[in-house]
Amino acid sequence: MSLRLASISIDLDEVPRYAAIHSLAAPRGPGAHAVYDRCLPRLTSWLDDESIRATFFAIGEDLEREENRDTISALHHAGHEIGNHSYHHHYDLTRRAVADIREDVERAAEAIEGACGKRPAGFRAPGYTVSDPLFTALEMSAIEYDSSVFPCPIYYAAKAATLASLKVRGRKSASILDSPTVLRAPREPYRIGRPYWTRGDGLLELPIGVTPLQLPYIGTSLVLGGERVAERLSKQMLGRELINLELHGLDAADAAEDRLEALAPHRPDLKRTAADKIRSLRTAIRVIREAGYEWVTLEEAARRFRSQPSR
Repeated sequence: MSLRLASISIDLDEVPRYAAIHSLAAPRGPGAHAVYDRCLPRLTSWLDDESIRATFFAIGEDLEREENRDTISALHHAGHEIGNHSYHHHYDLTRRAVADIREDVERAAEAIEGACGKRPAGFRAPGYTVSDPLFTALEMSAIEYDSSVFPCPIYYAAKAATLASLKVRGRKSASILDSPTVLRAPREPYRIGRPYWTRGDGLLELPIGVTPLQLPYIGTSLVLGGERVAERLSKQMLGRELINLELHGLDAADAAEDRLEALAPHRPDLKRTAADKIRSLRTAIRVIREAGYEWVTLEEAARRFRSQPSR
């Protein structure tokens, strides 16, 4: 019997990391903490309304701030899952030695466990960038599942174009481009082989959502496209065993209310209000729920897939 599961995961990259992507100076003042202080309350209110428990991928370094530790603790005690999004969020993490990757992953796990009392089961790589050394390090760290592989040609091409444009203008982005071999990876959950884009008997991978038309099924697509696009993309995902909808905290940002004026010219999604974005996300949830999917955290989804004989 095939599974019909849906999960929402939210990467808690704070505003200075977006500034680094666009080669901008790190913001100061309230805007620097907009993801935790402004966006998260909107997202948790929406999730509560929908009776959905989500997976939040936290960066260990951000938990040095006491307010963020309190937020992560509250999310955990409300029934949400807290996942590992590395300690420093170095975009080139996967290009480092296995020992260095493992140290970063372990340090983040310790910070998260210190904040909420539970060691994270899952991992998501900075910038979705993966490699065989990364998966070796994750297996050594006893990570139970990964959710980083994003085999989407359109997303890959858009990212490549953005990085090339910055380079032409003499601006260096903190982000990097993954190897195009990621596009060969399965779109459905699979056990990692070697190389990682092949099936094997390693770590369980829960890939980021890609529609049958090779469109990215992520928060940015939904909030940029509006309710009509959110409905169409969600319908394209129906029939999958797992609909893995990945968001970023910034997907609930409001440029005017959250003091993000400096970042707004570089991000089209910041031209939409937070209220408009939440309406798009509600539309996606409605489509998936009406199709009979069960909403679970990624940790629970991983447990279900591991229990399947073919997994």
